[in-house]
Amino acid sequence: ISLGLVGSEMCIRDRLISLFISFSSFVLTVIGYLLLVPITVLFVECLAALFPYRLQQNFGEINRIKFAVLIPAHNEAAEIGITLESLIPQLKKDDRLLVIADNCTDNTALVAQQYGAIVIERNNPNQRGKGYALDYGLSFLKSDPPDVVIIIDADCSSQPNCLQTLAGISKQTNRPVQAAYLMESPKNPSTKDLISALAFLVKNVVRSTGLMKLGLPSLLNGTGMAFPWEAINSVSLASGNIVEDLQLGVDLTLAGCPPIFCPQIQVTGRLPQEQTAATVQRTRWEHGNLQILLSQVPYLLRSAIQFRRWELLALALELSVPPLSLLVIFWGLGMTGAVLLNLSGAGLFVVMLFAIMGAMIFLAIFFAWIKFGRKIISGLALLSVPFFLLWKIPIYLGFLVNPEKNWIRTTRDS
Repeated sequence: ISLGLVGSEMCIRDRLISLFISFSSFVLTVIGYLLLVPITVLFVECLAALFPYRLQQNFGEINRIKFAVLIPAHNEAAEIGITLESLIPQLKKDDRLLVIADNCTDNTALVAQQYGAIVIERNNPNQRGKGYALDYGLSFLKSDPPDVVIIIDADCSSQPNCLQTLAGISKQTNRPVQAAYLMESPKNPSTKDLISALAFLVKNVVRSTGLMKLGLPSLLNGTGMAFPWEAINSVSLASGNIVEDLQLGVDLTLAGCPPIFCPQIQVTGRLPQEQTAATVQRTRWEHGNLQILLSQVPYLLRSAIQFRRWELLALALELSVPPLSLLVIFWGLGMTGAVLLNLSGAGLFVVMLFAIMGAMIFLAIFFAWIKFGRKIISGLALLSVPFFLLWKIPIYLGFLVNPEKNWIRTTRDS
């Protein structure tokens, strides 16, 4: 009798273990299929970016286009002079360069005036954020609206032909245009700085180039953007959204005016040298991207199906890709779980699924680096990526505990 009871208990235990393994394998398979969507989107975009594309150089009668440049600036006295020096020579007689000195406590307004810019000051401590500043600038222009509005951040430098080209493409296509927005590493960069610059390049240039070559709408990156007046005036900008550029791209696409990417024009910002400032900047970007993913992707998917607008489906798929570091972390956790389940007696299917996804991530990053990123970072430095991921983990855990909701200006290097 005792042997029978022991055998029965062992049988029940084995069944419970088997059920646990089967259930875990099922859950991990579902998670794998969910991850397969953004990983496939990333892989296809990076692969498409490799193929040649003939850029159109005829941008219409550019000289007849009247445009206004908006520069939102919050305590940018140390940086804005460099930006204005690159923009002022590009202006024609009827063009305007408008600096919005937003809640400034330094002499940003005075510096901008010395360079010859039109300066308007906005003071409202209860409404902080780039969106409020841009809305204030657009209200100023309404009495004499331009054909095209161009938005440049106060800490960015641009190419000599940047403004005319962006205005010409926007006017000719009657759509918003996004230039290639790059990040310059600080002086004496650490390996982490170089990997950050590469990740920025993959998101803003490589993936956007892939979308352009596939004929799909692009995201907006916050600077180096041009808009037809009717388009930018049709959406609301007055908000403290920490990633107002992503939201603006979504709103314009929903309004039937999806942005397009212009890789031949580059606008360059600078990564902060000080690590606390870099963490604050990265936290705002990462948390904002995740908030947009969770709030906008379901709505875009429903709208795409309801109205049969496939550009909304493409935008939803693009926004479904989480920050690259988080995607790699998710994959790493899934791959570890799949291997442990396989060692416990589960089949090879889940392991193979995650192995295929891992190969797709590796190839996507390799494609991006081999064509676009070799000047930024060496192949040997890429071996430090695991340490970069460890640095990012607290940022993602912070999203679960206390997600960033307020717009915070990144502290500039002295």
